[in-house]
Amino acid sequence: MSAETTARLRLARAAEGRPRRGTPEGTRERLIAAAAEVLNRDGYFGTDSNAIARAAGYSPATFYKHFEDKRAILLAAYERWVGAEWRHVAGTVRAGLPAAEAARHLTTWVIAHHRRWRGLRASLLALVGVDDVVRAFYLTQRRRQLEWLAELRRPAAAASAGREADALRLYTFERACDAIANGETAALGLDAERFEALIAEQMAGAWRA
Repeated sequence: MSAETTARLRLARAAEGRPRRGTPEGTRERLIAAAAEVLNRDGYFGTDSNAIARAAGYSPATFYKHFEDKRAILLAAYERWVGAEWRHVAGTVRAGLPAAEAARHLTTWVIAHHRRWRGLRASLLALVGVDDVVRAFYLTQRRRQLEWLAELRRPAAAASAGREADALRLYTFERACDAIANGETAALGLDAERFEALIAEQMAGAWRA
């Protein structure tokens, strides 16, 4: 094999690992997807913007064309995560399943979703108490969740429930699912399946309210 052929093969192999040129939106999407994976695996303080750029197949210069810093892409990745969760919630509600069946499905799905992305969520929550920008973003996401809950409820139920009741259910459900997703139930010697069933029962009761 000639030196020229060898060089061409090397260039071809190197090119295979790089994303093709596309739209700015496509580049941004790939950066967010890579950031979600890297932050989920290594944590916010265990990585940097250069590592995220490389994971997406780009240079640091490309990263900074789309994001100001590592914090900005963390927020973009988390917003995407929240949106995916609530699209699934809305789709399940609108499917018209019986309350008990819908509650079981959502409980199982949310636990799996939180377990899959617990590193990403931990990265966000670790900054909420120390970073004003992240805290403001987090509270904005909470407000959106309460608005989505109100939209998903039947009009009569929404009027009688109130934001406080919705917030209580949201926090209770999320924290209980996290206890399973983060391995707390196992560490405490609790029956995770029974605990999950109890979560679903409470959710089904709220659904009917």
